Amino acid sequence: MANVSVYNMEGKEVDRIDLNDAVFGVEINEHLVHMAVVQQLANKRQGTQKAKTRSEVSGGGRKPWRQKGTGHARQGSIRAPQWKGGGVVFAPVPRDYSFKMNRKEKQAAIRSALTSRVQGNKLIVLDELKLNEIKTKDMKKVLDNLKVGKALVVTGVIDRNVIISARNLPDVRTSYVAVEHEGDERKVNSTINVYDIMKYDTVVLTKEAVANIEEVYA
Repeated sequence: MANVSVYNMEGKEVDRIDLNDAVFGVEINEHLVHMAVVQQLANKRQGTQKAKTRSEVSGGGRKPWRQKGTGHARQGSIRAPQWKGGGVVFAPVPRDYSFKMNRKEKQAAIRSALTSRVQGNKLIVLDELKLNEIKTKDMKKVLDNLKVGKALVVTGVIDRNVIISARNLPDVRTSYVAVEHEGDERKVNSTINVYDIMKYDTVVLTKEAVANIEEVYA
């Protein structure tokens, strides 16, 4: 079980925490991590590319000259691909690039990505992250105290002050894993994904986020 330091917003170590091996200490499955990243990027593609084939280009219905006797090479249409203004041979058409990943595969990929960050000493735990107002300068100060630059900041609640304060920082992205209990029902609101975890140099989690991640993904 990995044991990591817990820091406060001033960058000072205030505690240590054990991370659940079921989430932060699994065997890394590189194939699932790769597939999750490819899926996320593929699902974002518009897929609106289009070019016309020889049958779609206007004109070219008449044979330009007779088959034999002119000295020219035989031609059937002025819209054939070898002609200027002709159609494209294997023209791209609008398509949907998205594909499906099973829920268990996605969860396993997230566990693998988080484990890789722990093993690479690129995961920082904060005791709390609370900003009294929306202020980019305050968010930058917290990250400077932690000595991190390109970072993914994950909170345990949907904190509007944190989200908007970090929005103008070019190398910082915020996510959250919020869990609400209503009787026997559990409502999970999560925006963390494999692509962001792997893209950013450091993952900064609040203690509340760690607890929620372990509850959801263990």
